[in-house]
Amino acid sequence: MAKRTFLQAAGRLQDHLAGVPQGHEVPRVPAVWIHSCLRKADKNKDNKMSFKELQNFLKELNIQVDDSYARKIFRECDHSQTDSLEDKEIEVFYKMLTQREEIDYTFAEAAGSGETLSVDQLVTFLKHQQKEEEAGPALALSLIERYEPNETAKAQHQMTKDGFLMYLLSADGNAFNLVHRRVYQDMSQPLSHYLVSSSHNTYLLEDQLTGPSSTEAYIRALCKGCRCLELDCWDGPNQEPIIYHGYTFTSRIFFCDVVRAIRDYAFKASPYPVILSLENHCSLEQQRVMARHLHAILGPMLLDRPLDGVTSNLPSPEQLKGKILLKGKKLGGLLPPGGESAPEATVSDEDEAAEMEDEAVRSRVQHKPKEDKLRLAQELSDMVIYCKSVHFGGFSSAGPSGQAFYEMASFSENRAFRMLQESGSSFVRHNVGHLSRIYPAGWRTDSSNYSPVEMWNGGCQIVALNFQTPGPEMDVYQGRFQDNGACGYVLKPDFLRDLNTTFSARALTQGPWWAPKRLIVKVISGQQLPKVNKNKNSIVDPRVTVEIHGVGRDMASRQTAVITNNGFNPRWNTEFEFEVVVPELALVRFVVEDYDASSKNDFIGQSTIPWHSLKQGYRHIHLLSKNGDQHPSATLFVKITLRD
Repeated sequence: MAKRTFLQAAGRLQDHLAGVPQGHEVPRVPAVWIHSCLRKADKNKDNKMSFKELQNFLKELNIQVDDSYARKIFRECDHSQTDSLEDKEIEVFYKMLTQREEIDYTFAEAAGSGETLSVDQLVTFLKHQQKEEEAGPALALSLIERYEPNETAKAQHQMTKDGFLMYLLSADGNAFNLVHRRVYQDMSQPLSHYLVSSSHNTYLLEDQLTGPSSTEAYIRALCKGCRCLELDCWDGPNQEPIIYHGYTFTSRIFFCDVVRAIRDYAFKASPYPVILSLENHCSLEQQRVMARHLHAILGPMLLDRPLDGVTSNLPSPEQLKGKILLKGKKLGGLLPPGGESAPEATVSDEDEAAEMEDEAVRSRVQHKPKEDKLRLAQELSDMVIYCKSVHFGGFSSAGPSGQAFYEMASFSENRAFRMLQESGSSFVRHNVGHLSRIYPAGWRTDSSNYSPVEMWNGGCQIVALNFQTPGPEMDVYQGRFQDNGACGYVLKPDFLRDLNTTFSARALTQGPWWAPKRLIVKVISGQQLPKVNKNKNSIVDPRVTVEIHGVGRDMASRQTAVITNNGFNPRWNTEFEFEVVVPELALVRFVVEDYDASSKNDFIGQSTIPWHSLKQGYRHIHLLSKNGDQHPSATLFVKITLRD
């Protein structure tokens, strides 16, 4: 009897998966498949489904569900109150989780009066709605093969409504272009032609005055694709250099432990070069220890001499694959000084090694006087090849007789903003052939971040943010660097790589960058938005904000209405229009918040997508948490249209 019950449930579910009412003659999902999924999930073989078993069943069917919503619906379906479901209850549970009217409507739009999509109908949908460049029978058949759960429909080259939903929820139906999830850009241009994912005070897990330092922070940054790390080095006990935020009460970690962590994780997320930005405050003796550790631990990974033939311009990420570079002070030029400099020569420490930031911390914490000179050990100096730290001498000196190609300056965010305002196009031209590093202002002792967008608009490559501090700035940062396979290097647009460019984001004129577009975003619905308020009785009141980040003229933000008490399947059906004149620099951010009339809204999730990675048509946006991790099942369903 119990076995028959399961078979009945399987039969009804197969009808639902075929996308039709019972009794219609259509391709059917084999009862065997559904039954085997039910059987596999029914661990204790009692022909009932506990909550855990139902979760396994849904996994077998490739359906991801937020636990709290699944539990809520499970309780609603458990009429017998036995903490398990059987027969029809299983079918009702499945339907409640997967029923989406907006998908029914979109499917009906594509299928007409039919119960399945033919190859031709799917091609028409892919071409006219999804604006897929490759739309044709081959793409349609590959999507049916990949996402159609009904074997009979698949054999007849048809797509049911369930297959259609699975396609829309997949990477192929994502608003972020699947092609851009791998490295697709030209990686053979000079380093200065790329934006580089860069971290500030990488060693910190929290604030800059009392927070803990940890090798874990380096591992996290590297796993997120970061390619430029900061090492703030000071004399430590027993001749072992340490890393911490100078003149503060942050905890201390050994330099050698950090270098080991970097060696182990440098190329897990990306094969492209890692730059170690050394902020060197060590004595000569401990600098020599640093040099020995770098050689011994990193071995052949460490770039300690110029690449063959690369002595007149910066090498490319491709040429530097698998290499770790040092950025820091250096005695003499690109080639080893060959004994010209005394091994205990002094170099200016005024530009960034002690940084105005440290000066600000110094004055706030211990009122220490500033030291202008740093004695530099030859052994450490010789390891700095293409990233020699220098004081910026102004734009007139940049060029053949001024700053050498391997020399780079660092700028506080305030100084960079000022330069972009006063001489924007000069800064852009400077950044065509030279690397520039931007770091947060000294007053940001809480490790808050500035917006990186304006710095990228000026062609600055190493725009360093506090990776340990979540917020809109890091959201946009992660959005920019999920492009190009999340390898940590994103090629700048043509007009930011042209030595004769006149582009300035602050004083915008017409030029090759001027390509006005209209973006139309229809926010249709949300799915399984996680509860963020700890109050057990609270239910999400979601609101969606769509933002444009780019040149000043393009910055914009629009909001939907608030849907009260519905985080499971809120529907907005709200359309927004944006005009964007420099699309190549634009990013689109989708933010979902839990609205609260009496206090600050709670952040639910977001996704930021670079303009040229945005796919048109009916798309799902998979939301990320505050820390940048993907929510397992929280999505927005939108329709995106681009027009000239």
